[in-house]
Amino acid sequence: MLSVLIETRNNEEALARTLSSLVSAAVSGVVREVIVCDRGPSAEAHQIADETGCHYLADGGIAAAVQQARSDWLLMLEPGARLVDGWTEAVEHHVETMTMPARFSRSRVDKMPWFTRLFAPTRALIDGLLIRKTQALPLSRHAADAEAVARGLATKRLPAEIRIAKPE
Repeated sequence: MLSVLIETRNNEEALARTLSSLVSAAVSGVVREVIVCDRGPSAEAHQIADETGCHYLADGGIAAAVQQARSDWLLMLEPGARLVDGWTEAVEHHVETMTMPARFSRSRVDKMPWFTRLFAPTRALIDGLLIRKTQALPLSRHAADAEAVARGLATKRLPAEIRIAKPE
């Protein structure tokens, strides 16, 4: 049902945290595959991907990952982000009833005060991105990274939470 794309930058510990939050969805069949794109190839990221049954791409970046994905819907996550229990139901409902991209709601634990958010640098993938493959393909062709694919999209907010990745 879903192909999960994670673009990592030599951050193996963060990758492992994200993958651990996907285990139950993989067991239940919601996550069909996980593709790890490593923008700074490292043996550790490759080893983690292999040991967890993920596809590993050292070349081609996000465009290659989108092209290779087998599912109609893609879930792009930052390494270190963790999906909170119950997210699969919200994603399944969205996939069945909507066509527009969606993002997760930020966990209450990770919400920043208004003034801090005003001056904090923005990361387009901080809340994840659920998008149809047909929408992601043209966006990824000229994108330098997954952030560029996610930037500027109108999205729906999912009633499921994400624990955000700490900035690198």
